[in-house]
Amino acid sequence: MNPSYPEVEQLLLGRWPETRLEPSLDRIAALCDLLGDPQRAFGVVHLTGTNGKTSTSRMIDTLLRALDLRTGRFTSPHLESMTERISIDGEPLSRELFVEAFADVAPFAELVDDRSAAAGGPPLSFFEMVVAMAYAAFADAPVDVAVVEVGMGGSWDATNVADGQVAVVTPIAVDHAKYLGDRPEIIAVEKAGIIKPGAQAVIAEQEPEVLDVLMRRALDVGAVPLREGVDFGVAARANGIGGQQISLQGIAGRYDDLFLPLHGAHQARNAAYALAAVEAFTGGRELDADLVRDAFALATSPGRMEVVRRGPTVLLDAAHNPHGMQATVEAVQDTFTFSPLVGVVGMMADKDVEQVLQVLEPVLAHVVVTQNSTPRSMPAAELGEIAEDLFGEDRVTVVRRLDDALERAVQLAETAEGFGDEVGGGGVLVTGSVVTVGEARLLLGGAPS
Repeated sequence: MNPSYPEVEQLLLGRWPETRLEPSLDRIAALCDLLGDPQRAFGVVHLTGTNGKTSTSRMIDTLLRALDLRTGRFTSPHLESMTERISIDGEPLSRELFVEAFADVAPFAELVDDRSAAAGGPPLSFFEMVVAMAYAAFADAPVDVAVVEVGMGGSWDATNVADGQVAVVTPIAVDHAKYLGDRPEIIAVEKAGIIKPGAQAVIAEQEPEVLDVLMRRALDVGAVPLREGVDFGVAARANGIGGQQISLQGIAGRYDDLFLPLHGAHQARNAAYALAAVEAFTGGRELDADLVRDAFALATSPGRMEVVRRGPTVLLDAAHNPHGMQATVEAVQDTFTFSPLVGVVGMMADKDVEQVLQVLEPVLAHVVVTQNSTPRSMPAAELGEIAEDLFGEDRVTVVRRLDDALERAVQLAETAEGFGDEVGGGGVLVTGSVVTVGEARLLLGGAPS
């Protein structure tokens, strides 16, 4: 008899956390071998980078399904439910199918754990288990193509037991510095590992040192580089109601008058990466313009510049590093005219908290600092001290419980209390962590993700 879904959650969470990296593919490769190498049963579009991976993955998935291809999608971390990490045909696995995927993998995982322990090594991690579950579920479905987002890095990421026909590298900046390095060009060496021999590599605009690393990797393995601004890109964009109107230059053709129901210039660029990846995967041919238009009109990206409430408007955005937060701030300023804008910020203690708050300081009239439910979350009081140094005491409120923090921020935005702004023009931005945003989304009743 299979375990229940809550039992599976606890069994997975009892393993090494995904934030703990042991640089080896030995365990996941051994597990996949025992499973019959399911990752070889379908085509793969593999994504790495610092920001934009999940949004780009979702758009690639939508485009591929518009081409009548059956898709699997693996993304991380999840916003609300662990099942979101593994999707088939655009829908997360049901709890029942998630349990079945775990039950299929678990006996073989025990064998790998035993072998690793005998050699003095660690057991399979949470992330390695979920990757194996995804690949097994995709092969069982079966899918035609899997859209796979790395968890951290590239070369040693568990997803990299698969060989992507297309590798997508979104913009690279500093994040997870403890594990990947404190300079973008160092991080790029690890991320370049998903570019495999003979693959096509869709490369976002990068710092020169980063681009050099990626181009050398492509040359070394005989991959074909496709560069933003050279081979593809955003040709035009203009804000519209509920999103933006964009024109994209693909690697095989130009696509005009596309409505993208997502906010921010960074999402337009993510759409360009997605389009180039799908053109590359389908042999470098131009796609039907109406098909592309219809697919992008269906794009969603929960927790990424997502409006979940009006009166006042509440925006959720999962930015959690300086590079991502800069894109968020630019998107808010480009798209909305909130006055005042009140922030609700809860961050993980291992993130670059001070720099993230520095990016937010010029645009927030007030910040309500809080914490999420995980042990990794920085205590609200500690986050408040850092915020007060940057914002000043009068612009910071510390509220430990997230639900109370949301209520306080909404009140401040509604009444423009103490800001001298027009009542009714305020907005709330909830940000700083995927977990914080996911928990806020549950509290605010966001649409299924």
